[in-house]
Amino acid sequence: MAEIADGAIACIGWGSLIWDPRDLPMLGAWRNDGPLLPVEFARESGAKADKRGDKITLVICADTPRVRTCWTLLDVSDLTTARQRLARREGIAKRWETDIGFWDYGGNAGREATTIAAWAAGNGLAAVVWTNLPCKFDGKDTKPSGEQVVAFLRDLDDDRRPLAEAYVRQAPAQIDTPYRRLIAEQLGWHQRS
Repeated sequence: MAEIADGAIACIGWGSLIWDPRDLPMLGAWRNDGPLLPVEFARESGAKADKRGDKITLVICADTPRVRTCWTLLDVSDLTTARQRLARREGIAKRWETDIGFWDYGGNAGREATTIAAWAAGNGLAAVVWTNLPCKFDGKDTKPSGEQVVAFLRDLDDDRRPLAEAYVRQAPAQIDTPYRRLIAEQLGWHQRS
């Protein structure tokens, strides 16, 4: 691994941050040797008050096999700015203090913070941020079953299906989860090459 500068702040990613970072202030490309985290397609996203969501996104959730995540260094001067910039990229305005996880030598908060702390310290990082949204399905903070996810995706209308399919297909190949394999088997949504 290349030498990491003192004070380096990293961002961990596993979903759309990888192929669509927008204005996330990255220093270099995504690296594919991030921490092993329990990530799954388990969050109904894009839901409006009057309708269901438009896709299922990847989140950290309990009782899920671990996969190797990605990470990049951020071009920011402090941890608060890193958290705010990730929150802005993720469209998190109201609850960014809880919905953006963090670790530094002064403390941590968020799902898998202990795992991330050990990985970060072993890689010479000063701080790390990540998206800390919970599993969510049918308006509740709960992990859906694989069958529920497939049924949800299958039932999307023609306007919403392409966005959901693109999200699944564009996720990094190393994010090889049980639900992703089930989606590929049932719907034919394999990773894009």
